[in-house]
Amino acid sequence: MNAHGESTHPETFNPWSIVNLVFHHLAAEGLHPVLGESGDPGGPAAELLLALGITPAAEGNRQASEQIKQHLAEIRAVFDVSHVESS
Repeated sequence: MNAHGESTHPETFNPWSIVNLVFHHLAAEGLHPVLGESGDPGGPAAELLLALGITPAAEGNRQASEQIKQHLAEIRAVFDVSHVESS
């Protein structure tokens, strides 16, 4: 974080998550969106993210990715400890 409390890492998000969110919203409003009829929606979804100041990234949300990595590291640590104790 910088002095203003802002993240120094650029925000990233998977553009397909935006497509999914929009489709669910439209369906909840009684509309029937069809994927692919007008071409690949990934490009416009990525443009929307860019307009919001978020970098489109195929790997998805950076924070969620970091949380998953941390959780896996914790699981590995528990496994390593239990594996050593049982030897």
